[in-house]
Amino acid sequence: MSYTQFPTSNSGSENKLTNSDSENKNNKNKIIYGLLILALIGSWAYIIYEKNKNKEEKILFVDRIQKDSIDRVALQLQFDMLSSKADSLTTNNQELQGSLAERASEINKLKASIASILKKKNATAAELATAQKQIAELNNKIEELYAEVETLKAQNKQLTASNEQLNEEKKKLNEEKDALNSDLDKTKKDKAHVEDVASTLHANNINITAINLKGSKEKETSKAKKADFFRISFDISENYITPSGKKALMVCVYYPDGSLSQSVGSFTDRQGNSKQYTNKMEIEYEQGRKMPVSFDWKPGNKFQTGLYKIEIYNNGFKIGEGAKKLDKSTFLGM
Repeated sequence: MSYTQFPTSNSGSENKLTNSDSENKNNKNKIIYGLLILALIGSWAYIIYEKNKNKEEKILFVDRIQKDSIDRVALQLQFDMLSSKADSLTTNNQELQGSLAERASEINKLKASIASILKKKNATAAELATAQKQIAELNNKIEELYAEVETLKAQNKQLTASNEQLNEEKKKLNEEKDALNSDLDKTKKDKAHVEDVASTLHANNINITAINLKGSKEKETSKAKKADFFRISFDISENYITPSGKKALMVCVYYPDGSLSQSVGSFTDRQGNSKQYTNKMEIEYEQGRKMPVSFDWKPGNKFQTGLYKIEIYNNGFKIGEGAKKLDKSTFLGM
């Protein structure tokens, strides 16, 4: 039995359906593959982006850490330099007073505040910024203090120079004053010496009389044997420089052999020699008036023949002298 196959319309439709399904399936697979590829590409892109982002953040973090570290070191160096300068100013100028002392106190407070911040291991950026601001303020205050100190030094230097000049002028004036005082003292001494010398009394009209005494009668004699005493008289000249008052007169009587008669005291003459005297008289002198003086002197023993000398002293000066000669008696006693 034979079968004859005849093409029918259903077979064509099935073939067409099969081809269409296959194409659809292929398209779906392509879409899926495309999506997977896109997802993979997106994943890798995201991973790459995240890696780059993390890398940038790490770089920024490292940069920030490095920047903070560099800022701290720079601030510390700047602070140390300023501290040294401030210490030098205050050490070399320990006697700061008034406004300078106040500036020094403000500088020390700023130093303490900055040092406190820089000592912190985990100081924040804000704290470091504060420290940086305070360092700038510290620098300004140090510069101001330095300027004032330099100004005061210049003024002190000028004052020192002025004082030195004044001291030189004062020294010169003192030297001139000393010279004037020396001249004045010398003048005073010279004047005193002149007045002293000028005030010395002067004796004139010196007269020595040998007296022979018989009872109450006195008779002048020139014979040694008959003489009982000497009457010595003289005048003190008027002197307008010598002040009124008691004046001492020393009289020295010398025997014919040149020896001094019995001494009653001594005085120092103007040559600085000690001199013995025979008699001392104190008179009440009146300034500017002539004054007669008279006294009697006995030798203690009998008079000797020969020349008797008399010297009168006042104020260390010899103010007069005289002499009297006594002769031998004749055979008849005359």
